[in-house]
Amino acid sequence: MSVASAFMAVLRRDLLLGLRHRVEIINPLVFYILIASLFPFAVGSDRSTLGIIGPAVIWVCALLAATLSLDRIFHADFEDGSLEQLFLARQPLVLLTSAKVLAHWLLCGLPLIPAALALNALYQLPVTSLWPMLTTLLLGTPVFSLTGAALAALTVGLRGGGVLLALLILPLYIPVLIFAVGAVGNAMNGLSIAGELYFLAALLVLALTLMPLAAAAALRIRLG
Repeated sequence: MSVASAFMAVLRRDLLLGLRHRVEIINPLVFYILIASLFPFAVGSDRSTLGIIGPAVIWVCALLAATLSLDRIFHADFEDGSLEQLFLARQPLVLLTSAKVLAHWLLCGLPLIPAALALNALYQLPVTSLWPMLTTLLLGTPVFSLTGAALAALTVGLRGGGVLLALLILPLYIPVLIFAVGAVGNAMNGLSIAGELYFLAALLVLALTLMPLAAAAALRIRLG
């Protein structure tokens, strides 16, 4: 099997397994929408207040929803022995790991982006915030999956690994959160958001470059 065929086989397998276990996909999305929807009831319907907290709430909820699904990247494969088969395969482990991360983002990260459209309207945010919100989510959610995969690989098989994973990963998400919310806020105030977008793009490139290598190395430590 060629490298490209192996990548597509792992990607297709994880997508099919995810679609068969829809609850694991729907839970983070429902959590994202429900938690973000509670804040307007708590703080009231004042448009100025919602405009101030809206971008931050939407992004924090997206961060937490992404964290909820990280444990599923490798846990099920570790339990049924599939992870050892990937480890023993002739194809590079980095490539196979990248396919699993891409499947996770397509199933759990990508749905958060269109959901932000409804939340944008719920918080009565101006139209000028819509494009920055979607763009920052498009740049930031893959960083969540890539970074989370490296730590999920390091904690796979550990008792209480899900709690440990959350404690380790949340501080690493803070730079994405700061610059994403800053970009949306600047757009709402008529300021340039180029700096924030460049920074998020740089984080994405850095994560694409390093995190699959880190995830593969962590799996070798856990399985070696």
